Amino acid sequence: MARLLLAGAVAVGLVGSFAIAFVGQQRLLGGVFLVLVGIICAGFLWRRSGALATGVTGGAYALAFVLSHPLGDLIGPWPAVLVVAVAAGGVAFVMNRGRPGARIAQ
Repeated sequence: MARLLLAGAVAVGLVGSFAIAFVGQQRLLGGVFLVLVGIICAGFLWRRSGALATGVTGGAYALAFVLSHPLGDLIGPWPAVLVVAVAAGGVAFVMNRGRPGARIAQ
């Protein structure tokens, strides 16, 4: 269940930040949302799965943001954001395996 929640949070970070920036015309607020969700997800993933998983997922999150821009020119902004959100969420799901002895506050 934790794997699905983290994957969903990563996807929501990308889609939500785009929605705030594009629909709400608040680019700065969209960026703040993107960073805050990334920090929250990274903190959770660090405790659960360690540095490698956090780095790979964080890199995928940042790369998804960057790639959504040129992809948006090809397929449109909303489809591009959805594609990269699913991809980054997939990376988060795969990398969030947990490690033996990891304790997560419930």
